[in-house]
Amino acid sequence: MPWLREIVVTVRSSVRPSRSTHPGLPRFGAAGVVVLFAMAGVLRAQLPAPDLILSNGKFITVDERFTIAQAVAIKGDHIVAVGANQEIAQLAGPSTRRIDLMGKAVTPGLIDNHMHLLRAATTWLRELRFDGVESRRQAIEMLRARAKAAGPGEWVYNIGGWAHQQFADDPRSFTREELDQIAPNNPVALQESYYQIFLNSRALQAFGIEANAPDPRDFIKGSIRRDTRGKPTGVIQGDIAATRPVAARLPKVAPDQLEASSRALVNDMNRAGLTSIGVPGCNSDVLEIFQRWKAQGQLNVRIFCIDGAAAGSPEQVEGSLKQIARMKLFQGDSYVDNIFFGESVYQPLHDPMFALKSDPRPDQLEHWRRMAMEIAKAGLPLHVHAELHDTIDAFLDQIEAVNREHPIKNLRWTLAHVNQINAPQLERMKKLGMYAAVHPWAVINGGVMQEGFGDGASDMPPLRTIQDSGIEWGLGTDGTAANQYLPFTTLYFAVTGKMAGGAKVMRQTIGREDALIAHTRKNAYLVFQENNLGSIQPGKLADLLVLDRDYLTVPADQIRNIKPVMTMVGGRIVYDATLPAPR
Repeated sequence: MPWLREIVVTVRSSVRPSRSTHPGLPRFGAAGVVVLFAMAGVLRAQLPAPDLILSNGKFITVDERFTIAQAVAIKGDHIVAVGANQEIAQLAGPSTRRIDLMGKAVTPGLIDNHMHLLRAATTWLRELRFDGVESRRQAIEMLRARAKAAGPGEWVYNIGGWAHQQFADDPRSFTREELDQIAPNNPVALQESYYQIFLNSRALQAFGIEANAPDPRDFIKGSIRRDTRGKPTGVIQGDIAATRPVAARLPKVAPDQLEASSRALVNDMNRAGLTSIGVPGCNSDVLEIFQRWKAQGQLNVRIFCIDGAAAGSPEQVEGSLKQIARMKLFQGDSYVDNIFFGESVYQPLHDPMFALKSDPRPDQLEHWRRMAMEIAKAGLPLHVHAELHDTIDAFLDQIEAVNREHPIKNLRWTLAHVNQINAPQLERMKKLGMYAAVHPWAVINGGVMQEGFGDGASDMPPLRTIQDSGIEWGLGTDGTAANQYLPFTTLYFAVTGKMAGGAKVMRQTIGREDALIAHTRKNAYLVFQENNLGSIQPGKLADLLVLDRDYLTVPADQIRNIKPVMTMVGGRIVYDATLPAPR
């Protein structure tokens, strides 16, 4: 719709955003309002009547000027006009639907640049999620209720997304004995991020973990914690490698329930305010379901896959190089697409989540560089896991060498997680034209990180340094195991430095406007959808959130409590808080 874009640019160029934050006042100067009304006749003459008008709202457009508007017109799946109530109302035709937002704030749909969404679908219906639960008492009530509903012998479990430090009323971990009392007839496994897992006696028995007996072979040596008498305490600890044997043994949803589990997962994302997600590892069985929904016009979240043939050992490098040369990206559309090679390049250099230091070896880096060279030669974007300071430095050394032979400036190569990144590294990335996908693990793991890194944890991630560097960057979670998935909890953390539950764990905070930009407009670049998503502007897709309170004016400590009352994807209402939850 180039004619539409031209008209709108003419109108909006005459509109000067003010700095008013009053929830009832649009940021239009008087001259701009005159121009808008003068153009109304032209707009009516050339715009087709919209299907839907949302009016009397506070539209936080997150455009380049951070303009505030009152109303939006939508035709099909696109926004066709943004402006003042009276101007937009004049565009209505006889069949145009109207929704009065009664002053509510509206933002673009939120984008998470890195969440393991499709993997989560294989367990979602069975999991008891603690994301956003800040009371230990509430968590215990949820455990009892799930055990009762599941029935004797059925598993009660979750796979990450929480840590006991988020329980503001009583930040204690769970003991074997306590879980036995809560759910005496059910095996229980509660995984805290990738740090540790709490098991009750029935779970230990199911896994063959016994007193004074050898550990099962698939468990990492030393990960099964025992008391001085050799009795297992119920704690499995030792980073992601220690948690994998437990997760592998937990029951997944049955094949005939995978679609229902996927639907429940997407519903929860929409309820949280997420409309687009960058997805490392797009499981083929779940992706098939999403593709079918897309064909039926029923896919309610956009997914952008991050995949690739990472090498797990020196012997696998040659095979991976051949696959890189054959890899094709951008064969999809604005609902489902493959956009990056990632998230690993060479698995031995994939930093463990809770490691305190890394020491990449020259031979490992040689394999990494060979892989990266082939990725650049093929002209592929790269999104790679990079967490610890020495790993980031080593990767940048290799990327600079690659860049001398195959320039990467326009490929949007991205370092992901980067909780330990510093200013010199950011400067190196800027010179290379790179991006940063920032995933603050401290949102739930702030307590663990303080134990491991001491005062340095207060700069993890260094959001203020990242923002001030001028690099292109966006916010994500790395959910749903490593981290929680709720975007307003992430925004709360960015603005206040407080983890879930309210404990202050990070000092490099940023302003709420910058945080929202990082979760919308900047993330649109990180999913290659900047022309379609990330802001409320004519010509862009109608992905919107209507909120129960104003993100710009609510007290900062309440940002994590913001709830969408309506979520829209492509002009379709996919979540409405006034309706019963889908089943």
